[in-house]
Amino acid sequence: MAALAVVAAAGLLVDDQVLVGTPIWFKPFKFAVSFAAYGLTLAWMLSRLATPSRTARWAAHTAVVAGLIEMAIITGQTIRGRRSHFNVETPLDRGLFATMGVTIAVLWVATLVLAVLLFRARLGDRAATWAIRLGLLLALVGLLLGGLMVMPTPDQEAAGTLRTVVGAHSVGVPDGGPAMPLIGWSTTGGDLRIPHFVGMHALQALPLFLYGIEALAGRFPRLRDERVRLRLVLVAAGGTTALLALVTWQALRGQALIHPDGATLGALAALAAATAAGTCAALRRPAPEGGDRTGHGTSAPAPATTGETPQSPDPAQELPA
Repeated sequence: MAALAVVAAAGLLVDDQVLVGTPIWFKPFKFAVSFAAYGLTLAWMLSRLATPSRTARWAAHTAVVAGLIEMAIITGQTIRGRRSHFNVETPLDRGLFATMGVTIAVLWVATLVLAVLLFRARLGDRAATWAIRLGLLLALVGLLLGGLMVMPTPDQEAAGTLRTVVGAHSVGVPDGGPAMPLIGWSTTGGDLRIPHFVGMHALQALPLFLYGIEALAGRFPRLRDERVRLRLVLVAAGGTTALLALVTWQALRGQALIHPDGATLGALAALAAATAAGTCAALRRPAPEGGDRTGHGTSAPAPATTGETPQSPDPAQELPA
């Protein structure tokens, strides 16, 4: 996928063809980068399993094959100068689009199997474990939301164009209209790619958020407490879930991301306030005296050697908090 992203980037530079208002090589480039990030993240998550099972290997290989088939169709249709998504104009186009639907369903099931396996395992401390688990759940939801794009639009049904195109990225406006630079999301109507993106990339966002917390723990001792890190991860996951619901609601109402109405702004303000309150509550309780609960990452740091004879702990201090 990384190699294909380089090829697609070269295509963007040398091929000036435009398809549905977008440079023709933009879709292969975008999907290749997304699949590369997806594969790297799943590989990292699976590496945290103490003993990877045969089921995990088969699920991972299935996800790889599904992704390769998907990208082969997208790239092949780009070379032909044809749309890969929503295109049912010819029997070949229809068959390729249907095959892509099957590969995405297979990819979703493979990801679900991996999520079940990772839910059953301890993947580090509690903060790391739940960052991975909740990121996977949100990614599965994001994949499912992609199914909204393959539903016939009211305009397609009214115009009788279902023999050539079924489904769309945009809501309330045709695909191919004015769009944001780089990401290509509609600036005049709703865009269902936005919730799909938010959900899918929670897979990377939550673990990266945890790594950021751990990087700051050297300067802020309270972040060394495992309980504080766990609470912050849960707040971040809750905020991401609410954001996913908000952008889905906004897109389905045919509203562009950069042109929110009063209801959307009010919901966003409530989300920001709830997230800020949750963050303050997560940080309010100080870390226990006498050192960290777990330290950074997945294991507690080794105690420093002082040469003194260790003393027996006070039995009262061994009682659970």
